[in-house]
Amino acid sequence: MIDAASRRWPDRIEHCDIVVNEVPGFRPLTLDLVVPVAAPRPVPVLVWIHGGAWLFGSPKRPPDWLMEADPFTAAIRAGFAVASAQYRLSGEAPFPAQLDDVKAAVRWLRRHGDTVGVDRERIGVWGESAGGHLASMLALTGDDRDDSGVQAAVCWYAPSNLLTMQSQAHPSGTIDHDAADSPESLLIGAPLADNPELGRAASPVTYVTDQAPPMLLIHGDQDLVVPVGQSEELAAALTAAGAEVELSVARGADHCFGGVPLEPLIRDTLAFFIRALAPESGVLPHH
Repeated sequence: MIDAASRRWPDRIEHCDIVVNEVPGFRPLTLDLVVPVAAPRPVPVLVWIHGGAWLFGSPKRPPDWLMEADPFTAAIRAGFAVASAQYRLSGEAPFPAQLDDVKAAVRWLRRHGDTVGVDRERIGVWGESAGGHLASMLALTGDDRDDSGVQAAVCWYAPSNLLTMQSQAHPSGTIDHDAADSPESLLIGAPLADNPELGRAASPVTYVTDQAPPMLLIHGDQDLVVPVGQSEELAAALTAAGAEVELSVARGADHCFGGVPLEPLIRDTLAFFIRALAPESGVLPHH
């Protein structure tokens, strides 16, 4: 049994506000989970991590631009459960609190997923922007010994090396990533330019090994917020280490894939997860 409010819809069962961790001095951290109704056996689960520069956003209120394409319903139709993870924002606690929180969500799924129809051994992680950064950190630092390991990851336009963000910035970009009030500096709790060791500790490229799970990186080549060089750098590091990685550059796409249709990128994402996690249905919805 789980201590959560549950509702049944025609295509899914929704479990809300599952408490995954209780941090002293902070509200309980939760995740929301939706599971396909028709699943004959436990299904793989995708842990969704929202973006927002580590400063904004909520798993309970996905942005309108994302829900116009509704990747979560597409994932359910493809045979996946979806878990939306909550994490502390940078104004609440500095890194690595955010990583600790999404690991807590994975641990709950690994330890209790069978009580809600989830296959504990088939967990993927999927995030966009700051959430993509946390998804890659989770993929690269998760450990089966403490039940935080995942089997696949998709990272949409994610920061990968905080120390090279500024040097790779698009010529039309308006963010000074090294500034004391940049999202990256606020994440680590100190000016990035003066604290490279903290920036390095919060960068996915630091943790690349040949043991990384399969990863798909998708990034727009006109991204004015997170330079496409970030995904190129991580893909190159993973390839050099002998890990399995795919890099897809969306031509003409800005941040949040502005300027290109989102549905094909969702289909590519779910096709990757089907190959990596093999849900029994494995059927991509038609658009």
